Amino acid sequence: MPKMKVLFLCTGNSARSQMAEAFLRHFAGNLFEVFSAGLDPRGIHPLTTRVMEEIGIPLANHSSKSVSEYLGKVHFGYLITVCAAAEDRCPASFPGISRRLHWPFDDPAAYTGSEDEMLQKFRDVRDEISRRIQNWLKEQQS
Repeated sequence: MPKMKVLFLCTGNSARSQMAEAFLRHFAGNLFEVFSAGLDPRGIHPLTTRVMEEIGIPLANHSSKSVSEYLGKVHFGYLITVCAAAEDRCPASFPGISRRLHWPFDDPAAYTGSEDEMLQKFRDVRDEISRRIQNWLKEQQS
Protein backbone atom coordinates (compact mmCIF):
# COMPACT_ATOMS: atom_id res chain seq x y z
CA MET A 1 0.00 0.00 0.00
CA PRO A 2 1.46 3.41 -0.94
CA LYS A 3 2.24 5.90 1.79
CA MET A 4 -0.09 8.87 2.18
CA LYS A 5 1.55 12.10 1.03
CA VAL A 6 1.57 15.13 3.33
CA LEU A 7 2.56 18.66 2.30
CA PHE A 8 3.43 21.29 4.90
CA LEU A 9 2.98 24.76 3.46
CA CYS A 10 4.34 28.05 4.76
CA THR A 11 5.24 31.39 3.29
CA GLY A 12 9.02 31.05 2.97
CA ASN A 13 9.65 27.34 3.56
CA SER A 14 12.55 28.46 5.73
CA ALA A 15 11.61 27.34 9.25
CA ARG A 16 8.18 26.03 10.34
CA SER A 17 7.34 23.89 7.32
CA GLN A 18 10.90 22.53 7.23
CA MET A 19 10.68 21.54 10.90
CA ALA A 20 7.24 19.96 10.41
CA GLU A 21 8.48 17.96 7.42
CA ALA A 22 11.48 16.71 9.38
CA PHE A 23 9.42 15.80 12.45
CA LEU A 24 6.74 13.88 10.58
CA ARG A 25 9.39 12.00 8.63
CA HIS A 26 11.25 11.29 11.90
CA PHE A 27 8.17 10.13 13.84
CA ALA A 28 6.23 8.36 11.08
CA GLY A 29 8.23 8.24 7.87
CA ASN A 30 7.18 4.62 7.53
CA LEU A 31 3.54 5.78 7.21
CA PHE A 32 3.80 9.04 5.28
CA GLU A 33 5.68 10.51 2.35
CA VAL A 34 6.42 14.02 3.59
CA PHE A 35 7.05 17.26 1.70
CA SER A 36 7.25 20.97 2.50
CA ALA A 37 7.00 24.06 0.33
CA GLY A 38 6.57 27.80 0.45
CA LEU A 39 4.54 30.37 -1.38
CA ASP A 40 7.69 32.53 -1.66
CA PRO A 41 10.63 30.23 -0.81
CA ARG A 42 13.59 31.96 0.82
CA GLY A 43 16.06 29.24 1.69
CA ILE A 44 16.36 27.45 5.01
CA HIS A 45 17.12 29.78 7.91
CA PRO A 46 20.45 28.86 9.57
CA LEU A 47 18.81 28.74 13.02
CA THR A 48 16.27 26.22 11.72
CA THR A 49 19.11 23.90 10.84
CA ARG A 50 20.87 24.57 14.14
CA VAL A 51 17.89 23.85 16.43
CA MET A 52 16.97 20.68 14.55
CA GLU A 53 20.57 19.41 14.75
CA GLU A 54 20.47 20.05 18.52
CA ILE A 55 17.90 17.28 18.82
CA GLY A 56 19.55 14.94 16.34
CA ILE A 57 17.38 15.63 13.29
CA PRO A 58 19.64 16.98 10.54
CA LEU A 59 18.22 18.92 7.60
CA ALA A 60 21.14 18.13 5.27
CA ASN A 61 18.86 16.76 2.52
CA HIS A 62 16.28 19.55 2.82
CA SER A 63 15.91 22.48 0.47
CA SER A 64 13.49 25.37 0.23
CA LYS A 65 10.92 24.65 -2.49
CA SER A 66 8.08 26.49 -4.16
CA VAL A 67 4.56 25.14 -3.89
CA SER A 68 4.39 25.42 -7.70
CA GLU A 69 6.59 22.30 -7.86
CA TYR A 70 3.62 20.33 -6.53
CA LEU A 71 0.48 22.33 -7.38
CA GLY A 72 -1.72 20.13 -9.54
CA LYS A 73 1.14 17.66 -10.11
CA VAL A 74 1.07 15.55 -6.94
CA HIS A 75 -1.92 14.23 -5.01
CA PHE A 76 -1.62 14.84 -1.28
CA GLY A 77 -3.71 13.19 1.39
CA TYR A 78 -3.10 16.24 3.57
CA LEU A 79 -2.14 19.85 3.00
CA ILE A 80 -1.19 21.40 6.34
CA THR A 81 -0.62 25.14 6.42
CA VAL A 82 1.64 26.19 9.30
CA CYS A 83 1.22 29.96 9.10
CA ALA A 84 -1.67 32.37 8.71
CA ALA A 85 -0.24 33.94 5.55
CA ALA A 86 -0.08 30.57 3.78
CA GLU A 87 -3.60 29.76 4.93
CA ASP A 88 -4.90 33.11 3.67
CA ARG A 89 -3.05 33.05 0.34
CA CYS A 90 -3.48 29.38 -0.52
CA PRO A 91 -6.34 28.75 -2.94
CA ALA A 92 -9.49 27.43 -1.25
CA SER A 93 -9.57 24.55 -3.70
CA PHE A 94 -6.02 23.29 -4.02
CA PRO A 95 -5.87 20.73 -6.85
CA GLY A 96 -4.85 17.26 -5.72
CA ILE A 97 -5.57 17.72 -2.00
CA SER A 98 -7.85 15.36 -0.07
CA ARG A 99 -7.82 17.09 3.33
CA ARG A 100 -6.63 20.47 4.48
CA LEU A 101 -5.58 21.42 8.01
CA HIS A 102 -4.30 24.68 9.50
CA TRP A 103 -1.79 24.63 12.34
CA PRO A 104 -0.65 28.22 12.95
CA PHE A 105 2.76 28.65 14.54
CA ASP A 106 4.67 31.86 15.26
CA ASP A 107 7.32 32.70 12.67
CA PRO A 108 10.66 32.41 14.47
CA ALA A 109 12.45 33.99 11.50
CA ALA A 110 10.43 37.20 12.00
CA TYR A 111 11.47 37.48 15.63
CA THR A 112 14.02 40.16 16.48
CA GLY A 113 16.30 40.15 19.45
CA SER A 114 19.73 38.99 20.48
CA GLU A 115 21.12 35.81 18.99
CA ASP A 116 20.33 33.93 22.20
CA GLU A 117 16.75 35.26 22.21
CA MET A 118 16.28 34.32 18.56
CA LEU A 119 17.69 30.87 19.18
CA GLN A 120 15.24 30.38 22.05
CA LYS A 121 12.34 31.46 19.82
CA PHE A 122 13.37 28.87 17.21
CA ARG A 123 13.57 26.22 19.95
CA ASP A 124 10.14 27.14 21.30
CA VAL A 125 8.54 26.90 17.85
CA ARG A 126 10.43 23.67 17.15
CA ASP A 127 9.12 22.09 20.34
CA GLU A 128 5.57 23.29 19.67
CA ILE A 129 5.65 21.75 16.17
CA SER A 130 7.00 18.49 17.56
CA ARG A 131 4.17 18.30 20.12
CA ARG A 132 1.51 19.12 17.52
CA ILE A 133 2.72 16.43 15.14
CA GLN A 134 2.93 13.82 17.89
CA ASN A 135 -0.61 14.67 19.01
CA TRP A 136 -1.87 14.48 15.41
CA LEU A 137 -0.28 11.06 14.99
CA LYS A 138 -2.07 9.87 18.13
CA GLU A 139 -5.35 11.22 16.72
CA GLN A 140 -4.73 9.26 13.49
CA GLN A 141 -4.51 6.02 15.49
CA SER A 142 -7.92 6.54 17.15
